[in-house]
Amino acid sequence: MVCLEMELRERANFARYVPGQTQGHYESYFQRANHPTRPLAFWIRYTIFSPRGRPDMALGELWAVYFDGEARTHVAAKSEFPFSRCSFARDAFDVSIAGSVLRAGSLVGSAGSGSSRIWWDLRYEGGQDPLFDLPLKYYDRRFPQAKALVGVPLARYAGTLTVNGKAVEVDRWVGTQNHNWGSKHTDHYAWGQVAGFTDYPDSLLELATARLKIGPLWTPSMTLMVVRHRGVEYRLNEPLKSFRRASLRYFGWDFQAA
Repeated sequence: MVCLEMELRERANFARYVPGQTQGHYESYFQRANHPTRPLAFWIRYTIFSPRGRPDMALGELWAVYFDGEARTHVAAKSEFPFSRCSFARDAFDVSIAGSVLRAGSLVGSAGSGSSRIWWDLRYEGGQDPLFDLPLKYYDRRFPQAKALVGVPLARYAGTLTVNGKAVEVDRWVGTQNHNWGSKHTDHYAWGQVAGFTDYPDSLLELATARLKIGPLWTPSMTLMVVRHRGVEYRLNEPLKSFRRASLRYFGWDFQAA
């Protein structure tokens, strides 16, 4: 198990997609962070989408959202490119979509057009090991079809966002660098994360509630949760033991994970 953990930690951010594969595949690297004291935040994503049986239709996508709670305005941007203009390394953390790049410690690029355009030139760092949403044994299995991890928990971001021509300084914003992939998105789910609590800034919560559709039937809700607190990791993330009560509604999420 120790060897498996070391191997997974080493390749946590390596791409899983094999160009030309006929099995459907999605894979996303997303970064998100909040201003330490003001209601400002960003979310940036580098994504592969390859339809099942149509690898020639594979796309690279760039998504970006800037949240401004002070002005009560948000800007969302997206761009798509053929996979021929993309590179997702399988032996290193090295992603490029039409010139927008993501590597360990930095990301530079842009998304959108017209009145919804966001540029970014950011650096980030973090001292914690990757956090795995699932037990390690599941990452090289077909089940579950969706995998996720946090490559850099409690990352600190610095640099510049340019939102529709307006520069926004990013200085020690706190967030995470994340990676997820699979052959199929989960049918019905909610995902949540807290990167630093008010009274415990070095603690992290990662959780999800999901239901799967198997033929005409839906499974009960499964709730997976991992908490890092005061140097200890608490895991309630075994899928086959995760059938717990949960309900989802607009801006409401109740669950039992004990």
